[in-house]
Amino acid sequence: MGDSMKTQLVSAIHLEELELQDKSEHNQQDGRKNSKEEQTFTVEEAVETIGFGRFHMLLFFIMGSSNIVEAMEIMLLAVVSPEIRCEWRLQDWQVALVSTVVFLGFMVCGVLAGYVADKYGRWKVVVGGFVWSAYFSLLTSFAPSYGWFVFLRSMVGCGVAAVSQGFVLKTEFIPAKHRATLLPLATVFWMIGSMLIIILGMVVVPTLGWRWMIRFSLTPSVILIFLFRYIPESARYNVSAGNVDAAMKTLQWIANMNRVSLPPGRLMEPTVTVRGDWRVLFSPSLRRTSFLLWYTWFVASFSYYGSVLSSSEMLEKNLLCITNPDEDHQIKHRQEDGLCFCIPLALSDYQTLLISCLGEVALIPLNIGLLNILGRRMSLMVLQAMCGIFFLLLNVCTTMLGFTVLLFLLRSMVSMNFNVVYIYTAEVYPTVARSLGMGFCTSFSRIGGMIAPFIAQVLMSQSVIWALIPFAFAAGVCAVGNFLLPIETKGRSLLQSTS
Repeated sequence: MGDSMKTQLVSAIHLEELELQDKSEHNQQDGRKNSKEEQTFTVEEAVETIGFGRFHMLLFFIMGSSNIVEAMEIMLLAVVSPEIRCEWRLQDWQVALVSTVVFLGFMVCGVLAGYVADKYGRWKVVVGGFVWSAYFSLLTSFAPSYGWFVFLRSMVGCGVAAVSQGFVLKTEFIPAKHRATLLPLATVFWMIGSMLIIILGMVVVPTLGWRWMIRFSLTPSVILIFLFRYIPESARYNVSAGNVDAAMKTLQWIANMNRVSLPPGRLMEPTVTVRGDWRVLFSPSLRRTSFLLWYTWFVASFSYYGSVLSSSEMLEKNLLCITNPDEDHQIKHRQEDGLCFCIPLALSDYQTLLISCLGEVALIPLNIGLLNILGRRMSLMVLQAMCGIFFLLLNVCTTMLGFTVLLFLLRSMVSMNFNVVYIYTAEVYPTVARSLGMGFCTSFSRIGGMIAPFIAQVLMSQSVIWALIPFAFAAGVCAVGNFLLPIETKGRSLLQSTS
């Protein structure tokens, strides 16, 4: 009887052990299954895992080329101004008004384009902007009068405002550690656009006239409209809009193109019901940043177009204080009635403008170094302070070579400043309001662009020093404001929302 009880007891213990072992194995299998099911990744993690590859080179080329179009449309004003002044016998304020209405169109449509981009997608807005600006730019070449020219150029400015949203689309695909290098390099395309329109002016205007120059300048826009089929919608936007499947397809396509794998698991981020809400820009965490950025953008545009238009005006009207003027600059450019009507740019003037364009890319290595060493805020402060100094130095009487060097360095500073402010703005705002934040900023920048012509082209005729002081003063005040920016975005991931 004792042996029988022992046997039953051993059997019971053995059976219990087997049950515990089966239960443990079952729990382990369930745990592995649940772990696999719960493994997820975000768009930010996917972008960082994919890294830099063939897709980003394609993105860099196509989206960078959009800067060619934007630069040509803006720089066109500096080349065309002497021609329309002659054709319609315009006064200084009428010439300045052309630039102002372009920036007015940019300002009005900048916020609208940002809202639509956050609400309905970046890609649609950028492509629509290309078609819009190309169409109205073509119509500009047939303008029968000054009034029509002004109206049509304002419509071009509206389209360019939408095209500028391409910077947001591009930024949202680039890994954090590559942004400080790749985004400043896009300045090369802006320089190419600036140089193309100057070369077109130098070659086409004296023979075929300014109207044909505008028509030839549309070629890059037409090409890019077809190339944009190779650029997908932003995965960050699709996720924020709840279209996770489309975002996953885009990320998988990019990963395949770069020959890498996505992170294990599935893409999962919360859907954001409120997108393109202007109140995000005034949230406690972003309020001071928004106000300071608006002034920074105002000064960036004010300084950039001030440097472009004032240099063109000083060359056109022989306002340079040079110690060894050549024969072209000894010609008196004023008629007996005191109005400047027909003053075409000479070949040497075009050459000076071309050299100054090189200044926009010559110091790109310095720009990249500042971004990676000093960060975004300190870079903005240093560059704005240097802009103010070089505006003052343009008042110094020097040789033509000296003026060219100063203009070269000034264009370098204002261009680098624009690069940094673009990067900082795209990084500091969350995906749900990134395009709208950029739209507000670009709209404020166009206020600077609207004011700049009246100082650089109207006041310049009265006093060179009084025309340059406002640019220097605004840059100095902005340098102080940039020091007060509360957020540094160097190395920071792009946020989806403020929460």
